[in-house]
Amino acid sequence: MIIFASKLLRDISMTKDVIKQLISEYQAFVTSIEFVKRDISFIDEQNYVMVGLRHAGKSYLIYQRIAELIEQGYKKEQILYFNFEDDRIDSLLLSDLDLIKTCYEEMYDQRPVFFLDEIQIVDGWERFARRLADQKYQVYITGSNAQMLSAEIATTLGGRYMIQEVYPYSFREYMKAHGIDACDDNAIFKSRKQIVRMANEYLLKGGLPETAMMTTPRQWLSSLFNRIFFGDLVTRHNIRNNFALKVLIRKMAESVRQPLSFNRMASIVSSTGKKISTDAVIDYVCYMKESWLILPFENICGKLQDKEMNKKYYFIDNGVLGLFLTDPATSSLENIVAINLRHKYGEDCYFYNTPKTEVDFYVPDQGMAIQVSYSITDEETRKREVNGLVAISHTLNVDNLLIVTKDEELEMESEGKAIHVMPLWKWLLNM
Repeated sequence: MIIFASKLLRDISMTKDVIKQLISEYQAFVTSIEFVKRDISFIDEQNYVMVGLRHAGKSYLIYQRIAELIEQGYKKEQILYFNFEDDRIDSLLLSDLDLIKTCYEEMYDQRPVFFLDEIQIVDGWERFARRLADQKYQVYITGSNAQMLSAEIATTLGGRYMIQEVYPYSFREYMKAHGIDACDDNAIFKSRKQIVRMANEYLLKGGLPETAMMTTPRQWLSSLFNRIFFGDLVTRHNIRNNFALKVLIRKMAESVRQPLSFNRMASIVSSTGKKISTDAVIDYVCYMKESWLILPFENICGKLQDKEMNKKYYFIDNGVLGLFLTDPATSSLENIVAINLRHKYGEDCYFYNTPKTEVDFYVPDQGMAIQVSYSITDEETRKREVNGLVAISHTLNVDNLLIVTKDEELEMESEGKAIHVMPLWKWLLNM
């Protein structure tokens, strides 16, 4: 029986026994688990740091990579996987990382591939990671905290690792989890009604892998949010004003379609009776970004101060966003577009806002502008969305003009500009 708690880590001989048992257990576990293959590929002999929201699929991406290495001829015994969130270990120190390596070397006459899951729990982990890279080991690391990519840590790692951001499922991956091959045109044709239904589910449930097969994931998502709120925000950053932070998150969720300034957020939260300074709001928003809860978008045509102080904030997953909304349909539509754009194009995604023109998304490298509207059957709504796209096309280098709707599809033209109106399910398939 494995012995628990911190006394393990004070008795070296006992600790080594436990670590060796864990290494053996992990080898059996990670080489037998089933997973949905993500649309992410790895370069052989390259080291990776995988970062993202809790439960976004980082661990399963590790399992995927292990399966690929086994297919390439690696033996199970060459896999050194360690989960630092395992409740059978506690309060690991930097020196314990060396102990894990020593224990493996006492067990096997092999050169291991390291898979270190949620290693950010161990202070100073980056020094151990750099040493492994310097010694030419293959290393794969996961973490939920964006501080893993801070300038200080990046300097320590010294360019020895590639960064792989892990997002929730894309819609194609969500389909794959439900047994539909998004690369098979015939399967898509035969399953169109099911795909439309799945797109509606994906819109409201989000794309976290563990919710894909859940009918009603709200309770699970609520539990996840609480772990993020209390673990990644309140405890990690010693936040005392819990109420203000929760109000701030709710306000940001209700305002995903609108730019929010730090001053405005401070004023709104303070109006609830819990005073909060603008500086505190700036810190809280930074912490939320570090925890991968939110995705900030800048105004491409704003001045420097406006770019930094007046952003749009989307949530990394629609299921989490929906916890705070009573009528999530319209906000969820724009949020899911934001997630998928950021997933595919990285931070080269913006919104466009001038006194006369608003466009929801602009992707410079793609020459693409997108408006998101639940429906454009209303003439005023259609005119507003079209006018915004035409205006940006006259100002910036934009040829690909899109309106993403819930269900509508048509081709339009205005002032010589072709505008494609596309239902969400079809747009997601094209991403």
